[in-house]
Amino acid sequence: MTWKKFNGEILGEDILEEANRVIAREHELGNHLKVCIGTDSQVKGNFIDFATVIVFVREKRGAFMFIHQEKTKEKMAIKTRMLAEVQRSIMVAYDLCPLLERYEIDLEVHADINTNPQFKSNQALHDAMGYILGMGFVFKAKPEAFASSACANKMVQ
Repeated sequence: MTWKKFNGEILGEDILEEANRVIAREHELGNHLKVCIGTDSQVKGNFIDFATVIVFVREKRGAFMFIHQEKTKEKMAIKTRMLAEVQRSIMVAYDLCPLLERYEIDLEVHADINTNPQFKSNQALHDAMGYILGMGFVFKAKPEAFASSACANKMVQ
């Protein structure tokens, strides 16, 4: 998987090594971190663009993120696509868990799913919530799910 910074710079190391490096740096600087992971997607013609982000939130000191983008030609119903977003976020969260536990960093998995039943994405809400909570992660949906609905969203627009 290729990951990059918000400015487009491709990370030179594996995401786990890069995350370890930046967490160690932030820890040495005395910054308290929280990590939020989210994915968003956008249908563009015959393709679906997915963007997964790892947002490192510094308590009272801003945030930064790493981004992974991929494109698929697979056609998906809205519910399937929402759950595919959640699956991508969970895979990244699962890989980062040992590192985050070592530094006692809180983790949230954000789903770009609306809690309002009037929106199409809502049909995936209960499945996504069960999936994320069942994996032992903190679950956030819109409007609290900024990692997916704001950060990742910017990368697929």
